[in-house]
Amino acid sequence: MLLLKFVKQNKSQSALLFGIGLFLFFLLVNPLTLPSASSTVLSVAVLMVSWWVLGALPLPVVALMPLVLFPLFDIASVKEVTKSYSDSVVFLFMGGFFLGIAIEKWNLHRRIALGIINITGTNGNRIILGFIIATCFLSLWLSNTATTMMMYPIALSVIQVVGSNNDNNKSMKHFSLVLMLSLAYASNFALGTIIGTPPNVAYVNYISDKYGYSIGFTDWMLVFMPLTIVLTFFLYWVLVKWLYPNQIVHSEEARSYIRSELKKLGKMSVPEKRVAGIFLVTVLCWVFKDVINANQSLFELEDASIAMFGALLLFVMPSGKKETDSVVIPLLTWDDTTKMAWGILILFGGGIALAKSLEDAQLMNLFGNELASMATGNVLLMVCIVTAASVFLSEVMSNVAQVIVMAPVVSSMAASLHMDPLMLGIPMTLGASCASMLPMGTPPNAIVFASSHIKMKNMIFAGFVLNIVSIILIVLFCYFLQPVIIKTIFHFH
Repeated sequence: MLLLKFVKQNKSQSALLFGIGLFLFFLLVNPLTLPSASSTVLSVAVLMVSWWVLGALPLPVVALMPLVLFPLFDIASVKEVTKSYSDSVVFLFMGGFFLGIAIEKWNLHRRIALGIINITGTNGNRIILGFIIATCFLSLWLSNTATTMMMYPIALSVIQVVGSNNDNNKSMKHFSLVLMLSLAYASNFALGTIIGTPPNVAYVNYISDKYGYSIGFTDWMLVFMPLTIVLTFFLYWVLVKWLYPNQIVHSEEARSYIRSELKKLGKMSVPEKRVAGIFLVTVLCWVFKDVINANQSLFELEDASIAMFGALLLFVMPSGKKETDSVVIPLLTWDDTTKMAWGILILFGGGIALAKSLEDAQLMNLFGNELASMATGNVLLMVCIVTAASVFLSEVMSNVAQVIVMAPVVSSMAASLHMDPLMLGIPMTLGASCASMLPMGTPPNAIVFASSHIKMKNMIFAGFVLNIVSIILIVLFCYFLQPVIIKTIFHFH
């Protein structure tokens, strides 16, 4: 009783002690009998993840731990560790956040939000459904990170506008939570095209080189677009109808308010037009990046460089307004960056550093060997094990690296069981994109977590439920439908 009382009264201290206890247990006892170097990396990973999950310290603070612990335990040098904090994805986030700040600064976000709600109506469920469909559709063709970056400031502004017209605090909390989570999960669940998520590209390249499978863009769409549609439907149903229902219903008073607010905004100001133009140019570069790269050799566009180009333009482009007669205000000044979610940039850098250490310690190979030892003749059981392992492993691993390492492992397992390699490889690949529990699981998760509308416990709870739903749907699809479809659509060279 005294222990329980202490834990309740000292939650953060208890979480700190619990994490340290786990760390020492894995480090000194080595319950998995791993090689010394691998055991040390796993111990640090257990410590960081436990503190993240339990909220022992602010998330960005925990993300800085590799800078201290990795050199201390000879896992990696400081120079090596710091590279993760300057990964290209971090700068993609930074550029996207700059765009979001500029959109908010010049009130463009409010105009966009009012316009969206004027079309969808003021019903909370319809607004969320519209965002899910739009985000998932865009993510089929764009990087899921870039898609989330585009939708994030718009969703924030919709929350602000809806909140100004609703007094029900619980409904607004549920609405804002679900809208933010939906952006990330709808981006992650866009599995219907090869370019929809990075793991798809990695696996198609592997299976083509290794086994000669010719999987075309259209072939993949025909097979996996139905799964994407079903996943998206369950995403809406689980979040909106089951876990976090909101009572925000359509009302004529609210519609009148929206229209009157739109009228008050009047015509777009010069700064709004310039920010909108830069945002549009950035989006078009993301959309046509591959076409541009394929048709010229002078330069190569990447998502991160496009985002930073858009951000730099905001600091260069004059707003058309003057502070004094001689001083012209640019669209964005450095003082505006006080609103930047710097902590999320550190959080994702720490997540990348942790993922890289897990890869370098060969923990994925060790895990693959353990997985292979579990191989049985029961095809359904093997599909379940591989899918579940892939989904939950991607919460702490780079999903692309995960697929690159696991693809040969599951292919060998399939060969030993006289199965088509796609029977295990496809569910492993699809599962790698469905991490929903932790901010560092995927870049979209980290982006939406930067808002103040999601608490860690909400993401873990909703993410765990959606992980289970994803596993069930992927297993059912791959076991019952995929073998039939593959015979008619996928062909050997």
